[in-house]
Amino acid sequence: MSDQTQTEKQPIDLATVSAELRQVIEFDGVPEAMYEMVTSIHEVSEEAVREAWDELPKSAQNVLDSFEQFHALVSVSQSFAGINVMEEFPTLNLPQDMTDEQKEQYRAELLDQVLHNCVKDMVKQLKKARRDPILKRDFTEVFTK
Repeated sequence: MSDQTQTEKQPIDLATVSAELRQVIEFDGVPEAMYEMVTSIHEVSEEAVREAWDELPKSAQNVLDSFEQFHALVSVSQSFAGINVMEEFPTLNLPQDMTDEQKEQYRAELLDQVLHNCVKDMVKQLKKARRDPILKRDFTEVFTK
């Protein structure tokens, strides 16, 4: 039954997502197979990303035009990082005595940490961009095309 549900799922129409998220998805060439993941992360991460944005100095916030741009950049970054974690997880040498439940818990914690680190890294990069014209251009060119 789940296979049938998968095939019936409608692909995410980029016209239904925010303009900022659409711009980042298109600029980064995000594969269509990741659209659902990106939009899901975008929805659930807003509060945490907003907290990080609100703690940024105004000079760092001014690198971008809005919180929405920052949120879109973080969401796509988190999606790629999340995919990497999920792809690499089966190759980790976990203790033999770990139960499936413990492995799932560990994977969830690992994924949560990676997603949190994406926000921290984006904050750090945005702060650097205040004094680095090349990095600033890297941030802004996504939204000028």
